[in-house]
Amino acid sequence: MRSIWNGAISFGLVSIPIKLVNATESRSVSFRQIHTEDGGRVRYKKVCELDGEEVTQAEIGKAYEDADGTMIPITEEDLASLPLPTAKTIEIVAFVPAGDIDPLQMDAAYYLSANGVPAAKPYTLLREALKRSEKVAVAKYALRGRERLGMLRVVDDVIAMHGLLWPDEIRAPEGVAPENPVSVRDAELDLADALMATLGEVDMSTLHDDYRTAVEEMIAAKAEGGAGVAPPETGEETGGGQVIDLMAALENSVRAAKEARGEDAVVTELKPRATPKATDTKKSTSKTAARKAAAPARKSTAKTAAGKSTAKSAETKKTTAKKTAAKKTASKKTAAKATTAKETTARKTTAKKTTQGKRSA
Repeated sequence: MRSIWNGAISFGLVSIPIKLVNATESRSVSFRQIHTEDGGRVRYKKVCELDGEEVTQAEIGKAYEDADGTMIPITEEDLASLPLPTAKTIEIVAFVPAGDIDPLQMDAAYYLSANGVPAAKPYTLLREALKRSEKVAVAKYALRGRERLGMLRVVDDVIAMHGLLWPDEIRAPEGVAPENPVSVRDAELDLADALMATLGEVDMSTLHDDYRTAVEEMIAAKAEGGAGVAPPETGEETGGGQVIDLMAALENSVRAAKEARGEDAVVTELKPRATPKATDTKKSTSKTAARKAAAPARKSTAKTAAGKSTAKSAETKKTTAKKTAAKKTASKKTAAKATTAKETTARKTTAKKTTQGKRSA
């Protein structure tokens, strides 16, 4: 493979000469622009806006367009004079767990090849260190006139580098999530789990671009003088309309996935995770009804007991009052008898004295 950049990996004080090779390639079918009337190629010409003359590549330079439209010329010497320590070096700045790299930052991928025999030993050292640590290296490098961020990891026996976007180049997902709150039932989650389990895993190497294949077949048919490829038969339209019955859609999806795998297409109805059984509901209802029925009885019993207690208390009070009144009456009678006895004694004493006085006379 042809290298697109030569330099070195800076690993502390260790320098590893490497070559940068593209790890990916585009397989999409490309088209040319033509004049539809006669089929002639339509090409672009680079023309100066001031004199209207076509210019060659050697006559084209760089410029920065200011906010007011003014062009500020920038020469290669201007760019070369800038302090860019990573101009020919992939400078490793840290080693971090792979999970710390946000997939949104992933950009182009490259293979790093050891450049020459002396580079084999330090190259292998870095590769094995990355393997054993189970980490990736974060690095800075310069490519096509600008400094970039990269991530080094091991792929088989090769060190690969993924270009990364700078953190400030990742847009925040503001206003993307649904604005209105949505609740998802456990039964729906159960069916989603069932669909995920039915689809299962896939060997990534078996995936291919069906659209590109169809385009190539259509081109081949036209090249042989045919009219192209007939459009495939489609059933009911499945546009981007709103799904009215989510449960039905999930069940149909599980059934279709099982049929595609040649499995039994019977969809097992899953019980909701947090919904109680009907018998439990009946038992709970009967228990509740029993409690409700027992509650008035308990209240009535409590009232009766309270009434009896009050009646007993009233009788006790009445009995005590009667006894107290009887005691008072007896006491009064005793006092009256004592008074009568005293009066009788006094009368007798007076009568004796009178009789004695008469005798003495």
